Amino acid sequence: MASVASTYARAFADVVMDSHLDADRSISELRTIARLLAESSDLRRVWENPAIPAEQKRRVLDVIAERDGILKQVRNLVAVIIDHRRIHFLEPITDQLEKELDARLGFAEAEITSARELADAEKREFEAQVQKLTGKKVRAHYGQDASLLGGAVVRVGSTIYDGSVKGQLERIREAISSN
Repeated sequence: MASVASTYARAFADVVMDSHLDADRSISELRTIARLLAESSDLRRVWENPAIPAEQKRRVLDVIAERDGILKQVRNLVAVIIDHRRIHFLEPITDQLEKELDARLGFAEAEITSARELADAEKREFEAQVQKLTGKKVRAHYGQDASLLGGAVVRVGSTIYDGSVKGQLERIREAISSN
């Protein structure tokens, strides 16, 4: 599955970059179609049924694309996925595409977990600090975990920066117990 998703994602990332498309819009439109597919068993039955001609499937796609103002290139990607009977890979393709475009555009994905909800100014400060650490623009996702007691934990890829009170207490405990 990963190779199927990667193949389509890399190919469409080339289209996005070469055509100077808005990467965020392209991802958002693919997620919209994936959500429609997940929510509609009728749509799934039509697009996944090999007995229904590809032209009919594309007509359904065209109605959706026109109604939602989907970019022509996004519509074409979905048509190719439908034609190749890979529509069940749409969500993994979209996830992989987002990672591929982030890498090409110099973005780092950051998960920031704090003990409490952060104000917008605090979020901007965290993002600025992560940008300094990584040298990349940051796409941050925020979460809360009251067990941290204070501070925050930032995960960028496989690297974890633990500035939480809980993490500091654990490091103190380890230092004391190792002596």
